[in-house]
Amino acid sequence: MSVLDQLNQDMKAAMKAKDKAKLKTIRMLKASLQNEKLAKQDDLTEQEELDILAREKKQRLDSLQEFKQAGRDDLVDEVEEELAIVAEYLPEPLSDNEVKEIVQSVIDSVDASGMQDMGKVMGAVMPKVKGRADGNFVSEVVKAKLSE
Repeated sequence: MSVLDQLNQDMKAAMKAKDKAKLKTIRMLKASLQNEKLAKQDDLTEQEELDILAREKKQRLDSLQEFKQAGRDDLVDEVEEELAIVAEYLPEPLSDNEVKEIVQSVIDSVDASGMQDMGKVMGAVMPKVKGRADGNFVSEVVKAKLSE
């Protein structure tokens, strides 16, 4: 079942349950997916759907940080609730140890020896962790492993 189909089912359930927050968030996610589908003029692949959801999550994380800095607690609560709903549609995130294992295996496979190989390592790691790990964290792990 595609993410769009799941969103449609959940939207109906949210309407019946009169869950306004979930309904609003699902409608925003659905609109993003449909806009991307129209722009592409073709059906979205599962990976493209997950990329869009990851982008929506990142936007909300950025908003959350800004609202916290501005002291807007009313908006912080709303965005945290939206983040929880968006997370329901994303794959389970990788643990820190899983990311470290993937980075180490890539370093071994590309025979990286130092910081000059960072681009090569990142280029091989990111497709493996896409949508399941934060790029900044992955970058930190790669830097740490290459500087050992």
